[in-house]
Amino acid sequence: MSEPDMDALRGWIGREEEASDVITPGLVERFTATLGPSAFAQAGSAPLAIHWCLAPPAVPPAMIGPDGHPRRGGFLPPVPLPRRMWAGGRLRLIEPLTIGKTVTRRSRIADITRKTGRSGEMIFVAVDHVFECDGREAIRERHDIVYREAASPATASPRAGGAPAGSDENAAADGQTVCDTVEATPPLLFRYSALTFNAHRIHYDLDYARDVEGYPGLVVHGPLQATLMIHLAARMRGGPPREMVYRGLAPLFHGSAFTVNARPDGDGAAEAWCASADGVTTMTASMRF
Repeated sequence: MSEPDMDALRGWIGREEEASDVITPGLVERFTATLGPSAFAQAGSAPLAIHWCLAPPAVPPAMIGPDGHPRRGGFLPPVPLPRRMWAGGRLRLIEPLTIGKTVTRRSRIADITRKTGRSGEMIFVAVDHVFECDGREAIRERHDIVYREAASPATASPRAGGAPAGSDENAAADGQTVCDTVEATPPLLFRYSALTFNAHRIHYDLDYARDVEGYPGLVVHGPLQATLMIHLAARMRGGPPREMVYRGLAPLFHGSAFTVNARPDGDGAAEAWCASADGVTTMTASMRF
């Protein structure tokens, strides 16, 4: 692999794109069916986090890269590192989205940085999104994407570790933490990929996920985990948050159940996290209501 040319990559900063989509009743039906009993929605509004299903990049087969994503070098920069994941982000929910309305997404490359961690070299691409409905801002989002080196035996699987204090048995005793158990099945991953028009092969092609990217199983989507966390916290609080900051900590794999957890964190706040069956915390979130 050639050394990343950061000056060339940073030339993508400021690049913009715009796309629109309609929140159709059919999309809402499929979205809520995919989430099942975890879904939360206020009367007259579209479900929380359905914006991640709107206006996805749609390119012809010749423009699809080997990982299933659109080939790099269009809106997103041509980062030479092979593995791409959601690193985290920040959502500011200004107004609810309305079923039947057209939503316009305006996106801008905000920053590109290079870091080295225990898993090797990483390049982070920060993208700012603004979602408008009826000419009014509804959602502001900072989306952080991380590109990583090819897998090695030392980095292919997450390290074991516990969920945040208060989860599992301790959480059940405090009378405040709420928990959903979700089966990480291939049909769940397929349905969410279909909702988001996400052809990233780590979510449905087990041979590719295992043999090319070095994962032990299919990878549960980062935005799916974030969606489940925001829905659980909204059910706990009785309404949607004004802001959510979330961060991916480790990949989550199919084949067993995982938990989605939330608990109050002072007045008008909550924290949430996802944890694998073996106790690895895979994503955390803090929310303000």
